[in-house]
Amino acid sequence: MKATIYDVAKEAGVSIATVSNAINGKGKISKKRREEIFKVMERLQYKPSVIASALMGKRTFTLGLLIPDVSNPFFAEIARAIEDEAHQSGYSLIICSTDNKDEKVERYLKLLEQKSVDGIIIGTGIENIELLKQLQEKSIPIAMIAREVESLTAHTVVTDDFLGGTLAARHLLELGHLRLSVLTESLKVSSSRERIRGFTFALFEAGIALNEESIVTCDHTIEDAKLGAKRLLRQAERPTAIFCSNDILAVGALQAAKEEGLRVPEDVSVIGFDNTILSSVTDPALTTVAQPMDRMAKLVFNLLTGHLENKPDTAMQRIVLRPELIVRQSTAEAKG
Repeated sequence: MKATIYDVAKEAGVSIATVSNAINGKGKISKKRREEIFKVMERLQYKPSVIASALMGKRTFTLGLLIPDVSNPFFAEIARAIEDEAHQSGYSLIICSTDNKDEKVERYLKLLEQKSVDGIIIGTGIENIELLKQLQEKSIPIAMIAREVESLTAHTVVTDDFLGGTLAARHLLELGHLRLSVLTESLKVSSSRERIRGFTFALFEAGIALNEESIVTCDHTIEDAKLGAKRLLRQAERPTAIFCSNDILAVGALQAAKEEGLRVPEDVSVIGFDNTILSSVTDPALTTVAQPMDRMAKLVFNLLTGHLENKPDTAMQRIVLRPELIVRQSTAEAKG
């Protein structure tokens, strides 16, 4: 027979009301006691009816997470970290890959609304901001991670992408690189736009201007990044360094250099962004700008669930974390 709320209460040594309050985030229950109750629920395989809870206007302890692509190591690590936070707090997480396409975003948002999720974490690029505003009009809380929308009032956790871009540029300038190029995802994505803005600003301060041919936009796949990097490497004035707006694009640039008969970093330096697991397993290991992924995940989860549990009227927070330059073997002093 399936376990009931009565079984959970008896096993945990608490009242039925306490179990109910723990499930619905009500009452003054310590974090330790709440975790003990959730462990008993897991051991007895007790699952409250999500549908019944939704119909009664109660919380379902389910969150949605929209990311561009779960195969992207950065978002895979973000998703895993949020999932770990959710599991420890008794939440379930529905992860949706959107490919940064609004039609997929719209379809997934409708699905999550049908599932009566308590809130949604947005980590994907969205052009049609009305989709998010419609959610808020329906009182579905949202929080942004690694992305932000200026016209939207929502909890937001981002890395200082502008600073990250300047760190990358200054590192290459210190190594003597003057012929520089950029390989980036769509500049419609706020994080990519800010990284390139920071990079070009630091070059401007050094008296260096990038022409249009020095910035190539590509899709978020290694194969497309490889094609984009080859366009840069085949230019009459070949760059001595390429800044890539994420590690996936940097891997494509490393492969392109090898196929073009160039050595990294002897002939061309390559620098990425994110500091995912990819950066330490490439050959050579990738110099990159690190984002504090675990901290970002913890902060966005706490902001959203804190909003749900305690303070729905609290002012929205925008948290900006500092990136860090991680120097490995893919960058070296410029030659010639």
